[in-house]
Amino acid sequence: MINEAVLLESRSLRKGVVARTEVLDRVKTLSLLPDGMHVTTAMVAAYFEVAETVINNLLSRHREELEVNGLRVLRGAELQEFKELTLSSYPESYPQPRSGMAVWPRRAVLNVAMLLRDSEVARQVRTYLLDMEYMARTAPVDNSVHNPADSPASSLDDCIDRRITHILGTAVVPMFNALIETSSEHRRELIDLRQDIQRVERRLCHHHSQLRRLEGPRKDRVLAGVMGAIDAMNGYEFEDHVADLLRRDGCTDVVVRGGHGDRGVDITGRTPDGRPLVVQCKRFAPHSSVTSPDIQKFLGAAKVLHKADVALYVATCPFTRDALNISAEGGITAVHRGLLETWSAGTPLNVLR
Repeated sequence: MINEAVLLESRSLRKGVVARTEVLDRVKTLSLLPDGMHVTTAMVAAYFEVAETVINNLLSRHREELEVNGLRVLRGAELQEFKELTLSSYPESYPQPRSGMAVWPRRAVLNVAMLLRDSEVARQVRTYLLDMEYMARTAPVDNSVHNPADSPASSLDDCIDRRITHILGTAVVPMFNALIETSSEHRRELIDLRQDIQRVERRLCHHHSQLRRLEGPRKDRVLAGVMGAIDAMNGYEFEDHVADLLRRDGCTDVVVRGGHGDRGVDITGRTPDGRPLVVQCKRFAPHSSVTSPDIQKFLGAAKVLHKADVALYVATCPFTRDALNISAEGGITAVHRGLLETWSAGTPLNVLR
């Protein structure tokens, strides 16, 4: 198994595992910019719970390696285009840099986790990453023919492990015991083979326990941050959470209407100054996006059926560029993942004031 200290020192080893970016969300939710692909240096620092200067210093020391994994420092026309396409709709949520801005994809953020020594979050990411790599290296090869659509890969591997382990323990090893008792000429070879089989059985049991540990809930790893708690909610809990935010900020007559007969909205109410309000809530995976058809459907329900003055589309993921444009043209407030995090942390939405 790769040692954590070696991972910190060896660029070649880091290169071999840098594609496993899913481990970031296993440890702590990584908030993304509205493009759904990048984060700022400040967001990287917030994820690892260190000062922004620490990330800047690390960038200076390992810039070439980080750039190989997608880090870009935007300046001039490229920066201006990025600001117009990604940040212009949310000036209150994200800084508007003037001279230069580093944007980090998930691979570069994982790269930081493998370089950053003095961060507990980074250490947890490395531990999880090394566990995943060990599983990949020691897992038995599955040569069986199956339909991938029948069950998730992890569940299928788990089932195969348990079946093989059962056969080895209840049939193969007892068979070797019987052969050893009755054979003299090949006794030594049979004992060696039995030991090999028992090693395979132990390895499969270890693989099974590792898989269960990594994919099951971790009581010792609490979901961190506002978005971690939101991502742990189901759809009904998320709607109730948004309704509570509206009430917290002074909205009245707030009613959760999710389900059949909701006429295309999940929440209705009135703003603090009495304007009709409707909300659509979408609890999507962080890597998903709200698309323009989603906004078009809600636009009709909000403006035509409900005649709302204020319409919020609240999502746990980013919005596509077309979805943002349609939202702006139709008077819909797009509450993307980053803005939802800010709102949930206590900052009221401007449109409700």
